[in-house]
Amino acid sequence: MTPPNSALHGDYSTLFSFLPIGAYRCNPAGEMVRVNPALVRLNGYDTEAELLGSVNDVALEWYVDPNRRVEFRRLLERDGFVRGFVSEIRRHRTRERIWVSEHAHIVRDADGRMLYYEGTVEDISAQVHAQNELRRSEEQLRLITSQVPGMVFVVHVAPDGQRQYRFVSSGVRDIYGIAPEDLMRDASLAAKFRHPEDLPLLERDMQMIRAGPVDLGGEFRIRMPDGSIKWVYRRSCAIPSDETGFLRVGVLLDITARKQAEAELHANEALWKLALESAGDGVWDWNLQTGEEFFSQGIKSMFGYTTDELPNFAEELDSRTHPDDLQQMQADRLAHFEGRAPTYRNEHRVRCKDGSWKWVLSRGMVIARDADGKPLRMIGTHTDITELKQAEAHQRALEMQLRESQKMEAIGTLAGGVAHDFNNLLAAILGNLALAQEDVGAHHPARESLGEIQRAAMRARQLVQQILTFSRRQTQELELQLLTPLVEEALGLLRSLLPAGVRLNARLPSTPLPVMADATQVQQVLMNLCTNAWQAMDNQAGDVTVALRVVDIDVAHALRLEGLTSGRYACLSVTDNGPGMDPDTLRRIFEPFFTTKPPGTGTGLGLAVVHGIVKTHRGAIDVSSAPGEGSRFDVYLPLATHAAVVSDALSPPVAAAPVPAPEAPVPHLVYIDDYDAMTFLAGRLLRKQGFKVTTFESGEAAVAWLAQHPGEPVDLLLTDQNMPGMSGVDVAREVRRLRPGLGVAIVSGHVSDKLLADAAEQGVLEVMGKQDSMDALGDAICALLGQMTTRSSP
Repeated sequence: MTPPNSALHGDYSTLFSFLPIGAYRCNPAGEMVRVNPALVRLNGYDTEAELLGSVNDVALEWYVDPNRRVEFRRLLERDGFVRGFVSEIRRHRTRERIWVSEHAHIVRDADGRMLYYEGTVEDISAQVHAQNELRRSEEQLRLITSQVPGMVFVVHVAPDGQRQYRFVSSGVRDIYGIAPEDLMRDASLAAKFRHPEDLPLLERDMQMIRAGPVDLGGEFRIRMPDGSIKWVYRRSCAIPSDETGFLRVGVLLDITARKQAEAELHANEALWKLALESAGDGVWDWNLQTGEEFFSQGIKSMFGYTTDELPNFAEELDSRTHPDDLQQMQADRLAHFEGRAPTYRNEHRVRCKDGSWKWVLSRGMVIARDADGKPLRMIGTHTDITELKQAEAHQRALEMQLRESQKMEAIGTLAGGVAHDFNNLLAAILGNLALAQEDVGAHHPARESLGEIQRAAMRARQLVQQILTFSRRQTQELELQLLTPLVEEALGLLRSLLPAGVRLNARLPSTPLPVMADATQVQQVLMNLCTNAWQAMDNQAGDVTVALRVVDIDVAHALRLEGLTSGRYACLSVTDNGPGMDPDTLRRIFEPFFTTKPPGTGTGLGLAVVHGIVKTHRGAIDVSSAPGEGSRFDVYLPLATHAAVVSDALSPPVAAAPVPAPEAPVPHLVYIDDYDAMTFLAGRLLRKQGFKVTTFESGEAAVAWLAQHPGEPVDLLLTDQNMPGMSGVDVAREVRRLRPGLGVAIVSGHVSDKLLADAAEQGVLEVMGKQDSMDALGDAICALLGQMTTRSSP
């Protein structure tokens, strides 16, 4: 008999390695024994061996709060397992903070002795942040709704009609006299207050809600425990549903005072009109048979008319109603006339005598009908709500302005942070690359690969500059580029991003096609167009074809492409066989924020950015598409006429020979950077160029050394700007105090106007951007030393 497959009877090693979440085995002392690939990646390592060799004590090296490890062990030893243990930890290698959920249990031998812990680790940072954001949003909602008169609510309605309040504002106390949490705990509390005569209205509303999403509005009575009666007005609407039901959002307003006033005024019409006039509302009384309408002096004064200037006919105010509001006003009237709405209520604009517009809230009710139910007489009020509408519009404008300001501030902060950290990494890469190129020599087989690494690193530095350019609104400088290899490089990346079922085809010429371009932006154009193409296929199989060719644009074609001159152009085409676009979509595709994607899945900026980039390259973009026939985008870029210098312009720079050491004296440099790899590299390379270098990893350490060695000659101090503790400007201030004659230069990946001003105030010789290589930094240092010598010469 064939023995059973061991993989099916206890050997779960493949599952351990395949798990998408982290899994581990460790001893009670906190030493890791086994970890799976997911946990290796979570901690920033490449291999299990790296992680096991680096972690010594989980409690101190992993948990932000070491006491969480103590609690973890306590629960394990008490129960034998832990489930859903949430903690904040640090990715071991990068020290980035994240939130995780752990499940673990104790593994014992046959005698019950503890062997080790086994468990899983799942990154739940997104859920934790979302919960925190939800709590902040709920608190904001409570603060906002506490200022709103009446009760604001959000209620969940299940398919069987069961209701559960998800949010209730504090105004519920003023209406029902109960606490928000009581109603959220028991949704039936509110129904118990409903007046018996209005229960049919409640049942009718529930039937309408169960039938589907519907907007509801109306008035009903509630009976308080002391027997008193209140009138409330309710307005609510539905939010899209799912399988658990749907949400309704609404507001309840206490209108008891108005109802009491209406009841009293019905008994004495003259008193009713007088009371409303004194309250600031204009009163109207409309004879629907003759069209005559009495307008109180309050209404006429509201719109700037005297008693005799506004004839008492309904059509007089209707003709002065804003055209955009007229249709809704008439529809609301008809709804009340036909009995579909218990009262008439509408907000609209009316043109005043001076030509300005006023917003009014018009409310009314039919008080007389004939035997067939035809309305005969209607009375009501006009309330000037212009200031309220203006305040709402002003509030919306302020909120939008605040959001835009916060967004731009965040982008600027991001740009500075990325520039500093990323440039430090790139400087280390480029510096070590220069050493590697020098070590292997000009004919080593690795020379070509090192050149590719150098080009990629330089492209990454250009990307940082693109971010800075966006945040500072700087213009771009175009350089001579070979378009064909540029497109090939982008296609290599795009192929790794292709969704399933989409094929990427390339038709590229053998000639390089030189153009004046920003390489990163041209590749961004291609990336955006290809991404747009396969997203249009909506997860269906299809082809995206990228083609590149030379075209001759005549005058007629140039005019059609808007702004081009006739001549020779490189034409980059992206074609797909997707669903295509109708004429209306085709006309608007380059508008910022226009998108056909569902809400939350697209910004509408991709093609707008493409259009802007092409225009800054003095090119043009043409689109052809039809429903069912796919789409084609043609990008035209002018060919460079001075192609003879292309190869020289694009050849990888050859590492310069080390600067020979000066005979005497040897310049002494102090170099400060909080990134240890950078200080090590700078010290090594600058010493090879003939300088004496003393390096420090903090401004505080460098200042302390200068204070302790007043007799040690130093020719120049170079410091990074963005460091924990003392910044570069702070260092310059202290150096100015300790050694007034010592020259200071600041190096930064984000040179801003403020940095330049602060540095100048402290007498800094120069603020330099991060150099592309240590040779360039050496040249800049020599130039600075030369300037200092010139300044000190008589």
